[in-house]
This record gives sequence, C-alpha cells and structure tokens, in this order.
Amino acid sequence: MKMDYHEFDPRGLIAEAYNIEGIGTPECRAIFFDWALSRPEGSEASEIEALLAAYGGKDPDHPMSAVLRDGLSGAARPSGRRGGARGRRPD
Repeated sequence: MKMDYHEFDPRGLIAEAYNIEGIGTPECRAIFFDWALSRPEGSEASEIEALLAAYGGKDPDHPMSAVLRDGLSGAARPSGRRGGARGRRPD
C-alpha cells in the first residue's frame, strides 16, 4: 500500500521547507510548529515518520530532516511534567 504524504502535509509546509534554499534550523522549527498546530487532535508520530521517510530520505542532512527527527523523538516520550499540587509532592 502506497502512502499519500499529502494526507499528512496537506498545506505542503514540510515539502516546501525542503525547497527553500539556505533555510536554517530555526526556520524549520517554526515551520514544523505551524504544521504540528494544524494537525487534528490525536495525530500520531507515524505521520512524522512518514514525512521523514518521504522527504528526509532524499536529503538526510537538511535542517528539516533534523527537526523531524527531533519531533519524532519528542513525540515518542511524554514529558512527565506534573503541575499543581501533584507536581510539588514527592512520588
């Protein structure tokens, strides 16, 4: 089954980042953040994996590839941060 990467990047934000000459990591992070905010609730890390496979495989040294890898590792682990009174109590 062939994946449709446009399903995961409907506005083409990630794809376009790979086409911007001289783009840096801060700009890629901003684009990724915009992309992530536009995704429906419940989106999974598999979307990032698919985008990384589609775009990052062609250009693994591109700053957006690094940002996608960072996003993938961040999506895989919860922060563990607890707020309020629970956050002040020892476990």
